[in-house]
Amino acid sequence: MQRIIDPDNRKVAVVRVALAQLNSTVGDLDGNTARIIDCIKEASHQGADVVVFPELAVCGYPPEDLLLRPRFISQNLSCVRRIAEQTHGPVVAVGFVDSASDVFNAAAIIHDGRVSSVYHKVFLPNYGVFDENRYFRAGRECPVFSVGGVGIGVTICEDIWYEGGPASVQAANGAELILNLSASPYHCGKGDSRRQMLATRARDNVCVFAMCNLVGGQDELVFDGCSMIVDEQGDVLASGKSFSEDMVYADVQIESVFRARLHDPRWRKTETFLASQCLQKDAVTVTTTISDETKPLIAPQYAVPMDANEEVYQALVLGTGDYVRKNGFKQVVIGLSGGIDSSLVACVACDALGAENVVGVCMTSRYTSRKSIDDALEMASSLGIRILDIPIEPAYDAFIGMLHHAFEGRKPDSTEENLQARIRGTILMSLSNKYGWLVLTTGNKSEMAAGYTTLYGDMAGGFAVLKDVPKTLVYQLAAYRNSLSTSHVIPQSVIDRPPSAELRPDQKDSDNLPPYSVLDPILKSYVEDDRSIAQIIALGHDAETVERTARLVDRSEYKRRQAPPGIKITTRAFGRDRRLPITNSFHG
Repeated sequence: MQRIIDPDNRKVAVVRVALAQLNSTVGDLDGNTARIIDCIKEASHQGADVVVFPELAVCGYPPEDLLLRPRFISQNLSCVRRIAEQTHGPVVAVGFVDSASDVFNAAAIIHDGRVSSVYHKVFLPNYGVFDENRYFRAGRECPVFSVGGVGIGVTICEDIWYEGGPASVQAANGAELILNLSASPYHCGKGDSRRQMLATRARDNVCVFAMCNLVGGQDELVFDGCSMIVDEQGDVLASGKSFSEDMVYADVQIESVFRARLHDPRWRKTETFLASQCLQKDAVTVTTTISDETKPLIAPQYAVPMDANEEVYQALVLGTGDYVRKNGFKQVVIGLSGGIDSSLVACVACDALGAENVVGVCMTSRYTSRKSIDDALEMASSLGIRILDIPIEPAYDAFIGMLHHAFEGRKPDSTEENLQARIRGTILMSLSNKYGWLVLTTGNKSEMAAGYTTLYGDMAGGFAVLKDVPKTLVYQLAAYRNSLSTSHVIPQSVIDRPPSAELRPDQKDSDNLPPYSVLDPILKSYVEDDRSIAQIIALGHDAETVERTARLVDRSEYKRRQAPPGIKITTRAFGRDRRLPITNSFHG
């Protein structure tokens, strides 16, 4: 921190803030700690006065039932002590699990070799993918930390999403800079809403907000980073990259906060009200001294925002890559049918892991068209992936012969169709078993919602890349991926050809389902927005189609419960985000 003189001869505090946007791994306490120490050293070398890390950066987020293991908590505390011993110079705010009288989602404020203080998260989210009330006790204190005479508030993620919350109380009690340690998971459009929220908080509290968000994939969740520092006018001073680690720096002029408050009469009334709130408001001095070292102001740092399709595609790439690597796999295997879904999954896998780590398998049957085979081979060649040709006809004939007497007197139906899918699933899992490859399934959200999937067939695998991607969005993402190269990686014929499972002659998805352009808006209303059948019909959708779609969704819950995890990219994904009973007689 440095003091400089402005034209009015007033002393101006310039605080250099560093946001260490890390990709932590849940449970990798030693690895996370080493990365945190490295980032502190790097930030110190860059002259940072304050370094902020994501929520629960020490142990990874979300640790879930690991928090029920005392050894996990004690080792995480040991890591915080190790970080403190290695910290000299800047003030550091790092997320960890505290166990004082109970277990808390906490931030350690570290300076010159020791933990100066600890902040406990006040607002514990318990909706959607969050389950923090299961593990943590809510904090009740909102201290303001004095760093060289500058008031700094520390909050954790959810705390700043509420008007009049802990950050507002801290601002009313002298905080000029609010640090927020965050693990805010991604869904499409989340970045815009997060930016708007931060700008609103900054303007309402006449305060600078510095939010450091986690980045990386954790099971079904992807954290997009996009850390940012927003000034008291709501303008972005600096922003971090999307979907990759980053160090974000900005020089924050504290004097501008003081001036803005002098000119804002609303602030005085708000300050008087918030200062009376029931949360405990201690003042904690972290350090009374500041560095007098003169350093040139740092250049503003802004990340280029992504459009919607690029954003979703990068989320899939990051989520897939992290799931594979963090779970100890090196290579993946995909059933390549020549269809749009498997083609997109192959592209994501190659971009996440490198083509040398992706294996495609063509499993043709008597119903597989020549065009599908040609398209699969063309795309595999364009991507540069290894391809295996394993026809399923011998196994299918054997099964039909084996079941002949048991099925005697019954006409062929979906049983024989699903049998083909299950043979393919067995082949992929056998390759996985033999070579240690992770099977990436290729089903999309529309199919998962309507039950247009086969248990132990196309659902068999370790990770479902497109589990939360509606079919109509699959086409948009395919077009986006093709736009990245001069020649189309995904053949245009794959995009143009009507989708088909090719499990019977001349089969099309539209034989079993409404057109996806009709189906997907209904599914969004029913699955993501929780609208009733009557409400969806009132929006202008065909009544019979809505009724049928709702029945398909409701009766397929048992299938989804057995599906592999997949990446959340919408506001409400199947899995931990949407929890409905399998045994359920309610309809509507």
